[in-house]
Amino acid sequence: MPSAACYNRRVIIDFHTHIFSPEIIANRDLYVALDPCFKLLSSNPKSKLAGADELIAEMNASCVDKSIVLNIGWSSHDLCVETNDYILESASKYPGRLIPFAGIQPKAGADAIREIERCTAAGARGVGEIRPDVQGLDLRDINQLQPFVEALIANRLVLLSHADEPVGHAYSGKGGATPGTFYPFIEAYPDLKIVLAHWGGGLPFYSLMPEVEKVLNNVYFDNAASPFLYRSTIYKQVASLSGVDKILFGSDFPLLSPRRGIGEVKSLNLPLSAIDKILGLNAASLLGLEYA
Repeated sequence: MPSAACYNRRVIIDFHTHIFSPEIIANRDLYVALDPCFKLLSSNPKSKLAGADELIAEMNASCVDKSIVLNIGWSSHDLCVETNDYILESASKYPGRLIPFAGIQPKAGADAIREIERCTAAGARGVGEIRPDVQGLDLRDINQLQPFVEALIANRLVLLSHADEPVGHAYSGKGGATPGTFYPFIEAYPDLKIVLAHWGGGLPFYSLMPEVEKVLNNVYFDNAASPFLYRSTIYKQVASLSGVDKILFGSDFPLLSPRRGIGEVKSLNLPLSAIDKILGLNAASLLGLEYA
């Protein structure tokens, strides 16, 4: 558990972390060869991989109460199932600390729906982090995605997707999932709760358009890897454009320690109530956790 020194603040929930099984960590090259998403993220041997025990140790050191554990956008349904098993087992090992999200390949059809239902029954609270471009998904293809979205809504699951900036520097993992690719999907499914990672690739800035502001009603933005992408003034900008209630703290562990992001948020000249929302209360509200 977090140390006693942590208990002078409200809840901290890290909405964006990743863990991998000992099998994957020990056989990185094999899984790089098997899957394009894992290759994109982890082919560099210097890229960090961590398991559940390492995440818990980092949470304790960083005063994080709960972490949402995300899968990745595996192209293979079988790899989704394999990696979901580890995430679900880890959440069972650390009840109340780790909140599982499932990896799903929507193109798997009925198998994908069955996997959503299996993971929901085992405690999953969402699906993600999907990678539409890497997984071969056309977010405008209603026929392909309708059963997938209906299953998410029926099971009260949150969908979290990677998002890319259409401009700026290149980095490992940057692809073509830009704001323009998400907008028709968001518009088509107003009842689906969506979290777009990495500040939504800049989508909040389009909230200055009144018609866009209405469409983004059920869309949230996590700040995963923010120090690598934007100046810290982005928090105030997005709070002004989309509302502070739409910002979720996410470290992108093991890429970054939660301590760096928490320190950045606390260093901002924001009201304490806004900091509390960003660091945990918004996540609690989205997931229906009792912290408000």
